[in-house]
Amino acid sequence: MNSRKWVQLFFSTLFVGGVSTGVVGFAVKWNEYAHLFTSFEIKEILSVLVWLIGVGFIFSVISQMGFFAYLTIHRFGLGVFRSVGLWNAVQVVLIAFVLFDLVYFRYQLFAEEGESIVSYVLVALFIFLFGLIVAYVKMRETNKEAFVPALFFMVVVTVIEWFPVLRINEENWLYLMLFPLLICNAYQLLTLHRLLRK
Repeated sequence: MNSRKWVQLFFSTLFVGGVSTGVVGFAVKWNEYAHLFTSFEIKEILSVLVWLIGVGFIFSVISQMGFFAYLTIHRFGLGVFRSVGLWNAVQVVLIAFVLFDLVYFRYQLFAEEGESIVSYVLVALFIFLFGLIVAYVKMRETNKEAFVPALFFMVVVTVIEWFPVLRINEENWLYLMLFPLLICNAYQLLTLHRLLRK
């Protein structure tokens, strides 16, 4: 990985983060922005879009910090456990622990009286299923040993990156940050090996 490839990955991920947040932002807050489109207020639409893209750049940088932190942790884990199988087992346990915490603690902290746990489970299930799909693609394009690390990154690291808005639990911000993070993380994971092959 030379500096030219790193810069290419950085700016392309920045672009992905900005575009995805722009699209997701209008979708998530459509009730707020629908009137801008019906009345063709182009200046207002562009100003909101620029703001969303700026926020997306921030999400992208958070995603990239998480990605490179995970690459370091992955190498460290392989060195400590000295076995791919053992390190993968540890990662599987951590994935299960994080998904359980994502459901249980969010429900305990934020659920209103009588509220069902189903919506909390569905969010964790969505992240897990999205991670499974990305990890499967990564495995198909590289090797079978890449599946668990890819799943770990897509689940555990994404949840850690998502933590700032998890604390405030504001629905619009939860989804506004989650989707771009998942997209940026998937993009980096599936782009890295292609860049290294060039």
